[in-house]
Amino acid sequence: MISWWVTSEMVEDDDEDFDFEYEDEDNEEPDVDLENKYYSAKGLKEDHPLDAITEFEGVVSAETEKGDWGFKALKQICKVSFKLNRYDLVLSHYPTLLTYIKSAVARNYSEKSVNNILDFVSTATDMIFLEQFYSLTLDCLNENKNDRLWVKTNLKLAKLWLDRKEFARLNKILRELRVSCQTDDGEDDQKKGTLLLEIYALEIQMHTETKNNKKLKALYQQCLSVKSAIPHPRIMGVIRECGGKMHMSESEWESAQTDFFEAFKNYDEAGSAQRITCLKYLVLANMLMESQINPFDSQETKPYKNDGDIVAMTNLLNAYQRKDIFEVEKILRENRATIMDDPFIRTHIDGVLKKIRTQVLIKLIKPYTRIEISFISKQLNVPAQDVEDLLVGLILDHKIDGRIDQVNSRLELFSKRSLDSDFYSSLGKWSTSVGTLYKTAAAKVV
Repeated sequence: MISWWVTSEMVEDDDEDFDFEYEDEDNEEPDVDLENKYYSAKGLKEDHPLDAITEFEGVVSAETEKGDWGFKALKQICKVSFKLNRYDLVLSHYPTLLTYIKSAVARNYSEKSVNNILDFVSTATDMIFLEQFYSLTLDCLNENKNDRLWVKTNLKLAKLWLDRKEFARLNKILRELRVSCQTDDGEDDQKKGTLLLEIYALEIQMHTETKNNKKLKALYQQCLSVKSAIPHPRIMGVIRECGGKMHMSESEWESAQTDFFEAFKNYDEAGSAQRITCLKYLVLANMLMESQINPFDSQETKPYKNDGDIVAMTNLLNAYQRKDIFEVEKILRENRATIMDDPFIRTHIDGVLKKIRTQVLIKLIKPYTRIEISFISKQLNVPAQDVEDLLVGLILDHKIDGRIDQVNSRLELFSKRSLDSDFYSSLGKWSTSVGTLYKTAAAKVV
C-alpha cells in the first residue's frame, strides 16, 4: 500500500499543534472568568491530563451561551483524551463540539478547526474509532451544508477504507466525490482539477491494489490529461508510481522507468520517504529493460546513491551490469529486509534473475558446439530442470540455434555444426579442383 495522504493543513509537533488560538475581531468584552478558567485548565494538561479534562468541562458548563471559550475547551478535551487513548471521551465530547460550528463560532475558524482535528486523529490505529469519528463529522456537515469540509472529510474516510482494503465502501465514497466534481451536464468540472486529482489518486490506488489494469489504464491517462490543476506533488507521486506499476505488469519496462523517475521527483519535492521506495522500483525497471545507463547518474538521484536504504539496490544493479550471477544472488540473500520484503520487488525479482541467467547462459555457450546441461547448471547455480526451461525459451525465441539432447542431457548448437560442415565441404571442393587442375597440367606436359 502506498502511504501518501496529506492535506494543506499539516499537524505540527509542538504544543501549539492543536490549540488554534485565533482571536475574534468583534468588539465584545472578553469573558475574563471563562478565559482564566480555560487557561488554568490548559496549565494542567501535561502533568494532570484527567484533571485538565474535568476543568475544561467546567468551562463548557459555565458558558451561558455557546461561544469561543466553550469551543476551545471542547477542542482541548478531544486533544487530551486522544493523547490518552481515551477514544470513548473523544466520541462523547466531539458531537457537542460539532454543534458549535453552525452559528456559535465563525465559519472559517470552525472549518479550519474541524479540519485540523480530523488531521490530528487520523494517526489513530483504531479503525472502528476513526470510522465513528468520520461518520459523526459527515452527519453534522450534511445537516449544516458545508460542502467544502464535507469533501475533505470524505477524502479522509476514503483513505481509511483504502488502508483497510474495503474497496466496496471506498468505491461508494469515490462515486459520491466524483459527483460533487461534476457539472450540470455530468462532465468532470475542470475548474476543480486539483480536487479531481486527489480523488483520482485514491481511485488509481484502488485499481492498483485490485489489479484492475483496464480501469487503471483509462484512469491513468485521465489523470495525465488534467491540466487545470496545481496538485500537491505527493499526489502526482502516487499517480506516477501507480502508472509505473501498471507498466511493469505489462512488461513495458521503459515506460515504467519513466514513471518511477517522475514519481521519485515528486516525492522528493514533497519530502516524502516514499522517494526511496520509488528509487528501488526505478532500479528494478532499469535492470528489466537491460539498460546500461546508471539511473544514479542523474542530478536528482545522485545524492541518494549511498543512502543506507538504497545501497543494496545500487550494489545489485552493479552486479547485474557485470553479469555476476553469484554476487546478485548473494546480495538478494543478505538484504531481504531492504529488497525482498517489498511485495512489488519480490514479484518482479524472478524476472531480473531470469534475465541475468539468460545473459550469462548465452555468453557461456558461445564457444561450444556441444555442452553438458550439468555444466551449465553448475555455472548458473540453478537446477538442471531450470537450465532446460531457460534453453527451451531461448530456442523458441530464436536466440540460440540448437536442440536439447535429453538422452545425453546436453545442448547441441546447429550453427556451430553447420559452420564446420560448410568449412569441410568447401575444403573438399577446393581439394578436388586442385587435383583436377594437376591432372590437366600433367596431361599437357606428356
